[in-house]
Amino acid sequence: MEKIGIITKRNNPKARKIGARLCEWLKRRQREILCETELAATTKATGHNKDEIAEQADLVVVLGGDGTLLSLARHIRRSDLPVLGVNLGGLGFLTAITLNELFTVMEEVLAGRFTLNPRMALRVSLKRRGEMVFSHNVLNDAVINKGAMARIIDLETVIDGQMVNIFKADGLIFATPTGSTGYSLSAGGPIVYPTLNSITVAPICPLTLSNRPIIVPPEVTIITTLTSNDSDDVYLTLDGQVGFAMQHLDEITIRRARHEIMFVTSPSKTYFEVLRSKLKWGERYKTSSGM
Repeated sequence: MEKIGIITKRNNPKARKIGARLCEWLKRRQREILCETELAATTKATGHNKDEIAEQADLVVVLGGDGTLLSLARHIRRSDLPVLGVNLGGLGFLTAITLNELFTVMEEVLAGRFTLNPRMALRVSLKRRGEMVFSHNVLNDAVINKGAMARIIDLETVIDGQMVNIFKADGLIFATPTGSTGYSLSAGGPIVYPTLNSITVAPICPLTLSNRPIIVPPEVTIITTLTSNDSDDVYLTLDGQVGFAMQHLDEITIRRARHEIMFVTSPSKTYFEVLRSKLKWGERYKTSSGM
């Protein structure tokens, strides 16, 4: 734990202020600090991009929310990098450590007293007319969906060479267990315990109601082809942050990534506590009359 990477939520003065405090705190403990460029401008340190931080750091602290952590996850290419997610607002699914806990938890982490929660990631590739267009990692999900004015689309899906279905739907979600509480949940998918490795395939508003979400083992290879003749305004979105316009007969391949993302476990909250808080389980909803 000699090199500590720090990534803050973009354009967020509070995150930069906390990041500067953390830098000073780490300097007093003789740690080398790898700041992302925006924070480096505040601390007058040398700036690093996410690829450099993910490659060189012994620990990365993310100050922001789940979106900030997801933006880092796509750059991680190793399974030995602990990630400490600190939520600066409300409780997050991924950034479950609160600001009040930050420095106490950091003391424990630097002393080697912490546990890790491994999360599987996906490798998502797009092939067009036989040529690879791109390949990216995702922690939450890859989503094929139509634009606001597009018709229902046809998505021919094959798993390990076996034909599954031509999904006629508004789109298709491929979610990790971590991403099961995201878009997949809204589409009727299950909540999957985050360390139970699997891939959820969930259709979005399918034409046939018997087309239900499917959970498959992490070792499979999923290939989905956009077969609609009218395929304008169809997009592939990765972790809700990076989007690509698709074309007729584009082929999406989904596999388990070669590495896992290693989260530092919150010392004060279990996974089910986070679920209860975020999904408001057990709460009674008030009516307009206050009852």
